[in-house]
Amino acid sequence: MNLPNKLSVLRIVLIPLILIFMLPLSIWGFKPAGWNLFVSTTGITIAGILFVIAAITDYADGTIARKYKMITNLGKFLDSLADKMLVISVLIAFVELERISSFLVVVIVLREFMVTGLRLVASKNGVIMAAEMIGKIKTVTQMIAIIFLFFESTFISVALSIFENAPTETVQYNVKLIGNIFVAIAIVMTIISGLDYLIRNRRLLKENEE
Repeated sequence: MNLPNKLSVLRIVLIPLILIFMLPLSIWGFKPAGWNLFVSTTGITIAGILFVIAAITDYADGTIARKYKMITNLGKFLDSLADKMLVISVLIAFVELERISSFLVVVIVLREFMVTGLRLVASKNGVIMAAEMIGKIKTVTQMIAIIFLFFESTFISVALSIFENAPTETVQYNVKLIGNIFVAIAIVMTIISGLDYLIRNRRLLKENEE
C-alpha cells in the first residue's frame, strides 16, 4: 500500500477517535460524569484538532498521488470513501449535539448517493467522471464550516475576552451566526455541485433510457 492510500486509511481511523472526543458517552444508561464533562469542555477542541489533521491528509494524499504518479483504483476508492465517512459522521454527531439540523445532513447524504449512482452508470458505460472544480469547492466549504463548528466555543471565549462589555448572549449569537452562515454556504455548494454533476452527465441517463 502506497503512502497516499495509507493517508486515506489514517483518515478513516481518525473518525472513531474524533467521535469519542466529540460525543458524551452513554453506555446502557451509564453516563460517566467526569468524562462527559471533559468532552463538553475540552474534548470538542481535541476532536477539532483531529479533524484538522484528517482534513490535511485529504489534501496531502491527492497531492502526493498526482505528483509521484501513485494514482490507483484502490486509492480512488479509499479517498472517496474516507471523505464521505469523515464528513457525514461528524455532521451526524453535530446533529446529536443539537448544533445543526438533521435536514442539512440529509441533503449532503442524498447528494452523495446521487453522485455515486451517476458514477456507477458512467462506469458501466466506460465513462470516467473526473472531479470538477465545483466539487472541490464544495468539499472546501464543508471542511471550513465543520472546522468552525468544532472551535466555535473557542471563538466565543476569544470574542468575550475582546469585547468585555458586550452581553454574553449577544457574543454567542453573533459567533453562532457566523457558523450558520458557513454551514449555509456549504449546503448551497453541495446542492449546486450535485446539480452540476447531474446536468453534465444527463446524457448517460438518457442513453440508458433509450
